[in-house]
Amino acid sequence: MSHRRTAARAALMAAAVMALAPAAAHAGTAVVTKETRASTQVLDLSLRSPSTEQNRDYSVRVLVPSGWSKTSANRWPVLYLLHGGTDDWRSWGDKTTVKALAAQYQVMVVMPDTSWCSAYSDWWNYGAYGRPAWETYVASEIPALLESAYRANTNRAVAGNSMGGLGAMKFAANQGAKYKAAASFSGDVDPLHQYAGGTGVSTPGLACFADWKRVWGDPAGGQLNIWQRNDPWNQAEGLRGKYLYLSSGQADMVEQQVDRETRGLEARLGLLGIPYVSNHANGGHNWTAWNARLVEVWPALMQAIGAVKN
Repeated sequence: MSHRRTAARAALMAAAVMALAPAAAHAGTAVVTKETRASTQVLDLSLRSPSTEQNRDYSVRVLVPSGWSKTSANRWPVLYLLHGGTDDWRSWGDKTTVKALAAQYQVMVVMPDTSWCSAYSDWWNYGAYGRPAWETYVASEIPALLESAYRANTNRAVAGNSMGGLGAMKFAANQGAKYKAAASFSGDVDPLHQYAGGTGVSTPGLACFADWKRVWGDPAGGQLNIWQRNDPWNQAEGLRGKYLYLSSGQADMVEQQVDRETRGLEARLGLLGIPYVSNHANGGHNWTAWNARLVEVWPALMQAIGAVKN
């Protein structure tokens, strides 16, 4: 990841954006080390937390609505938008029309960074647990910070692509009533189960050349319960009562695998009598498809969290 962060810092310097004083207030264990108002719509935060990699700051991009300020009497609903396995905190803003979509609504859109292969999970680390604890960081610490110091309210939706689709559905299932809606675009939403035509269980981190057993352990080696806890199919009952959107396609091998998983989760939801909306005309595992589906589901996500049009 070092090359991505070096490039990000260089780009930030070149842009000569105005850096603001770090926020003194914080909640949980994530602390703001730098705050940059890149434009009237874009607020970039650097956070340090004992839940992330040691001695490193991680970026969070926040799209703020018209009229937003840290001292406003108003509070705003939030869409948490999670990146995929080879993406970062800038990807949604740089590769989709999310800025234009957000500008039409009174909503905050939060795009946090994690490692390439985070799986949005608190890692097992061969029984040691500890760092990194990505689910704790993204699903608990960041919302607590934004709600205490940046005028976010507790009306939350979560969406993501690929690995971020896993994170979105996993958070919605595991975090109780914290999220009112969840959307997965080509998400790895059932990594535990094998499907006809597939290649077996998914391995978090394998595509990024990570040590995937650090993440959840081995489902055949004593850590099946960890896999089950992190698999939206197994946690599907927790999705009841939320607006759910699932999309996938078949245009390439990766997309065919996530399509099998997505349809498997849909079948599970159907057996449980949990409503959902799906679209399987997603095309390939790419930003063209993900942007199209984001545009499609955007009004429903805004409605679910009570975000009003400008």
